[in-house]
Amino acid sequence: MFSGIVEEIGTISQSETRTEGVRLAVQGQVVHEGLQEGESVAVNGVCLTVAAIGSKQFFVDVSPETLKVTTLGVVDSGSIVNLERSITLQQRIGGHFVSGHVDTIGTIVGLNHLGNAYIFRVDLDQSFLKYFVLKGSVAIDGVSLTVNKIVNAGFEVSIIPHTMERTTFGSKRVGDLVNIETDMMGKYIERLYESRTTQ
Repeated sequence: MFSGIVEEIGTISQSETRTEGVRLAVQGQVVHEGLQEGESVAVNGVCLTVAAIGSKQFFVDVSPETLKVTTLGVVDSGSIVNLERSITLQQRIGGHFVSGHVDTIGTIVGLNHLGNAYIFRVDLDQSFLKYFVLKGSVAIDGVSLTVNKIVNAGFEVSIIPHTMERTTFGSKRVGDLVNIETDMMGKYIERLYESRTTQ
């Protein structure tokens, strides 16, 4: 489980295609410190298990399914990524509960400057819009954000300068693909409702 508060921007130092998927080598100074094999790390919002640890990087294995439903299928060596270790019971939850299970891939279709903020518009498969509510939560590439506006094909979020500087949003451009995880509460409510109506 994660909070959507990115600890640092890391770099994919190596991408090795294997028969069963891909092994990524990830560089990150803050996340690397004290990291142990078997721990979970969110890489651009995707929960991955640390398979091995090197002197300056750690390694994760990405399954074919994860490659298909997230942007990790298109990252190359040199790509920058948002990194967050799993939360502990001792820390404050500054964002919202993020599972690291990406629902879909979205596309940045708009980027405007408004005051001290940057307004990003993201389009996605419209079947996922039912999980969005105005002022609700969404995780984009692992960053906990508030939904400012819902439009026909997607939604808008407002990014403050701090977030632009501390996450990969500072390098995002129109046309870029991003990982989207909707608020898990809506999915649980939907499942409960479906089970009650089919009884």
